[in-house]
Amino acid sequence: MSELQREVTELERKSASAARLFDIRRIIGGLFTLYGVIVGGAGVFASSADLKKAQDVNINLWTGLGMLALGLFFLVWLKLRPTAPPTPTPGE
Repeated sequence: MSELQREVTELERKSASAARLFDIRRIIGGLFTLYGVIVGGAGVFASSADLKKAQDVNINLWTGLGMLALGLFFLVWLKLRPTAPPTPTPGE
């Protein structure tokens, strides 16, 4: 393999890695998972006064579980359907 072919192959690999790194599903999934854990944790440790304000519905716990489920959905989706590397145009 010539030096030019090796360089092209290396650049294509780096481009595919960058595309996967900045996939919006990773960012959304990570943030929703993190916030879901934080809000769900606040719901787990809610006081009876907090529950009384919300008419005995632990809204932080339910919202946190929903956010956690959505975040995990995005991360699983990313794992099952990874981003395809960009294909070079014929002029390149």
